[in-house]
Amino acid sequence: MGSASISYQFGISARFHGNLNSRSDVTVSSLPCKADVSRKIIFSAPNSSTHKECINRARVCSLPNTDDYCDEIFETPILDSIETPLQLKILSVQELKLLADEIRTELHSVLWKKIQKSMNPSLAAIELTLALHYVFRAPVDNILWDDVEKTYAHKVLTRRWSAIPSRQKNGISGVTSQLESEYDSFGAGHGCNSISAGLGLAVARDIKGKRDRVVAVIDNVTITAGQAYEAMSNAGYLDSNMIVILNDSRHSLHPNMEQGSKASISALSSIMSKIQSSKIFRKFRELAKAMTKRIGKGMYEWAAKVDEYARGMVGPTGSTLFEELGLYYIGPVDGHNIEDLVCVLREVSSLDSMGPVLVHVITEENRDAEFGKKIMVKDRRTYSHCFVEALVMEAEMDRDIVVVHAGMEIDASLLTFQERFPDRFFNVGMAEQHAVTFAAGLSSGGLKPFCIIPSAFLQRAYDQVVHDVDRQRKAVRFVITSAGLVGSGGPVQCGAFDIAYMSSLPNMIAMAPADEDELVNMVATAASITDRPVCFRFPRGSVVDRNYLVPNGLPIESRSEEEEFL
Repeated sequence: MGSASISYQFGISARFHGNLNSRSDVTVSSLPCKADVSRKIIFSAPNSSTHKECINRARVCSLPNTDDYCDEIFETPILDSIETPLQLKILSVQELKLLADEIRTELHSVLWKKIQKSMNPSLAAIELTLALHYVFRAPVDNILWDDVEKTYAHKVLTRRWSAIPSRQKNGISGVTSQLESEYDSFGAGHGCNSISAGLGLAVARDIKGKRDRVVAVIDNVTITAGQAYEAMSNAGYLDSNMIVILNDSRHSLHPNMEQGSKASISALSSIMSKIQSSKIFRKFRELAKAMTKRIGKGMYEWAAKVDEYARGMVGPTGSTLFEELGLYYIGPVDGHNIEDLVCVLREVSSLDSMGPVLVHVITEENRDAEFGKKIMVKDRRTYSHCFVEALVMEAEMDRDIVVVHAGMEIDASLLTFQERFPDRFFNVGMAEQHAVTFAAGLSSGGLKPFCIIPSAFLQRAYDQVVHDVDRQRKAVRFVITSAGLVGSGGPVQCGAFDIAYMSSLPNMIAMAPADEDELVNMVATAASITDRPVCFRFPRGSVVDRNYLVPNGLPIESRSEEEEFL
């Protein structure tokens, strides 16, 4: 019992009588208060109507409007003063560093505490996001994001953060969208589209005679998709001015590659990146190329080889690949050093008629251990758990069963199969087209591949499904996860179309279980079919019975169309 009072900026105060389960009185003074200005968290009792009224009137809390009270107060004075990203330009480098810490705190309070979402990708991109908005003039300059997970700091700076966790109808989207904000130059979908869209914007700019900048941000996970390399090859051919930022978080799909050589950050690499990005060096390089061309083709080719060899010696392993595609490589740059980021991006933004540039930025997802805590997963069983347990039982009886997985992330339930059969599990990342044809090849070799792809991602590989699997009657078993409406995943992750595009194929057997028992039987059915492709779909939700024990599956009897007609 007792009372306590808390004062806030801009005339907002709260007084509590008794304990936290009792009524709370919140008053708002007549002092001016702009929407979303203060980011201090208001203490309130659960189910407090006064708390809701205060939030609706003052809109001073950056966290979602829930009925649960908070137990911490976060001071974010610099972030509170930012109304538009253009205001970053008046800040010093030291203030940018402090702002990065404030955004890191803000992301922690919402992503981990409120919506139980992994924060590592978001935290790793904070300094890069600040540097981009500090150097470029969004929305005049176009900044395109490839991965949704990297856009949260961008949304904080563009004053849309308060409504993100609610994810309600007509609310703030979890992805970038031009319909939502002018700061979103293009919608971020399933990844790997930023360079293609950015190149289109750059060519359109050139045709219209404009001078805005185009920056496409892609990471080392989404860049594994083939579209990214198609776009970079075309960008090198067209030679349009654009900047590609490769946000390398040092994350690999393969554990053995994690232990291999990586691009390192040192004082030398920092100096070389600044030299490479400088206008004087670039102009000197272009002048040298022009002079050697005049001397003769042999001299030009010799100079080009020397240039490639020298840059390969200075740059990290594989950096010359981007040069071969026609992009001028700069890096690696420390993605958490704001001074270096600003220096390099300023130089790059000042280059005219120099063609496409790729800036290699190194970030560490596990750098902020105190913020990047592991999400505690609730004790619940999903359809994925039932599927994997049934598949493990089948794989123990049949050594020909293998798994091919494609997508941005691996469902935690699949780790059971991977640990049990490491030599029969293949994760190809964001390479859905390759996954389907790879599975068709495995089938041709006498194995029984289960190709696991989320519904929304399978759309990208439909041509391979048609020509490499169904037309050739390859016995590939498609496991379509996250099927149907996926709630918080939004329209980007919507899996509502697979029934139509898979069941329309002439040789495909399409199935959809009504419960856990049918799902288990469909796994057994798929394993028994060897003369044609088969697919079955299930949602990502929880099963009704938490204590459900997976039985041995029984193949479902299939009938031909003639038998169905009779």
